[in-house]
Amino acid sequence: MAINPKKKKSVLREWLDAGIFAIVAATLIRTFFFEAYTIPTGSMEGTMLVNDYLFVSKLSYGPRIPMTPLAVPLVHNTMPFTGTKSYTEAVQWKYHRIPGFGHVERNDVVVFNYPCGDTVMAEVPEQDYYQACRAAGRGRILDKYTIITRPIDKKENYIKRCIGLPGDVLEIKNARVYINGAPNILYPHSKLNYLVRTNGSMPAVDDNLEMTLMINNGQYIYNLANDQVDVIKKAPNVVSVDLFLNTPAGASPSDPAEWVFPLDTANYKWNRDNFGPLTIPKEGATVDLTSHNISIYRRIIRNYEGNTLDEKDGKFLINGKETTSYTFKMDYYWMMGDNRHNSLDSRYWGFVPVDHVVGKAWFVWFSGGTDGIRWKRLFHGIHSLEQ
Repeated sequence: MAINPKKKKSVLREWLDAGIFAIVAATLIRTFFFEAYTIPTGSMEGTMLVNDYLFVSKLSYGPRIPMTPLAVPLVHNTMPFTGTKSYTEAVQWKYHRIPGFGHVERNDVVVFNYPCGDTVMAEVPEQDYYQACRAAGRGRILDKYTIITRPIDKKENYIKRCIGLPGDVLEIKNARVYINGAPNILYPHSKLNYLVRTNGSMPAVDDNLEMTLMINNGQYIYNLANDQVDVIKKAPNVVSVDLFLNTPAGASPSDPAEWVFPLDTANYKWNRDNFGPLTIPKEGATVDLTSHNISIYRRIIRNYEGNTLDEKDGKFLINGKETTSYTFKMDYYWMMGDNRHNSLDSRYWGFVPVDHVVGKAWFVWFSGGTDGIRWKRLFHGIHSLEQ
C-alpha cells in the first residue's frame, strides 16, 4: 500500500505557525515568569530613573492568574495607535496566585496595579480621576471627559517601594517614615525638598543638583538625595540647609488636590510629611467601625473586597446586615516613591491590596537619558542601584 508523502507547508503557513508559536511563548513568559517595564516618571528617583527599562519578576511573589483572560496578547489595556480597549470583560476570573519564591518584603521595589485606576478619564488616563474630581468637582469632570472603568489586572502599572507590610503601624514625622515605632531605612538616593539659605547668591554647587524654586536671591528650594545634602551644606556661600515642609504637623493642605488619605480633613489632620499613625490591614484582622475611622476602610469594604456598605444614622450595614466591625479578607501594603516630595503614592490613595501586586522589580537591562545611554546602569540589579 502506497503512503502519500506529507504535504510540505507553504512559506506563508510556516511564517504563520512560527508567529503563533512566538506569541504564545511570549505571552506565557510575560504572564508567569517576567515582564518588561519602563519607568515613566521620576517618582522613584534617584533609585530608578525615567527611561530605565527593567524586568519585573513574576516568580518572586508567585505569578497571578489573569483575571481578564480575553485580551489581545502582549499589550496591557489599550491597543497601539487606536487607544481602544485591548480586552473584553465578558469573562472575569477570581483572583488566584500560583505560589512563588517568597512574599512581598519591606522595602522591596514592587510593580502593582494602581488601586484608584478602576475609573479613568479616557482623554487623560495618566491623571487620577478621583483627585481631579476633588480639585474641579465631579460634575465638571463628567461633562468634560469620557469616563471608563477597568478591571484589576487592566489598571495602569505603578512602581513604588513597599514601606509597610500587613499589620505594620506606619507613621510619618517631618517626612521621616517610622514603622512600628522604628525609623525606616534611609536610602542614599531617596529625595526630599530642602530650603537652602545663602549669603545672597546662588549656591556654588554642581549643576546636577536639582533646584526646583528660587524664593528670592538668598533662598532656594532644592530636591536633594540624602547623599547630596552634605555636598550642598559645604558650599562656601550656603548658610543653612533645612527640610522644606509645605504643611506643618497637625494641619491639612488647603488645596483639595493635595489632600492625603483618607481624604477626611475633619477627622484626620494629616499631610504628606506628617501622617498617621495608621495600621495597615491584614487578612483575618478585625477592626471596630466608627464614624471617625470609616473613611479609612470604606474603599476596602466596597471596592476591594466586594461588599455593599450602607451608612445610616451612625450605623453600618454590610451586605444588608448591621455590624460594628469588619474582618479583612486580604492583605494590604503601603507603597511610597523614593522621590518623596514628587510621588503620587499611598499617602494620597491609601492601601494596595495583595490582588493588585504584579511582581518584584528585578534588574535594569537598558537605560537612556538626554545624554544618551546610561552605561553604568545596564544589567544592574535593583538592590545595587539603591545603594
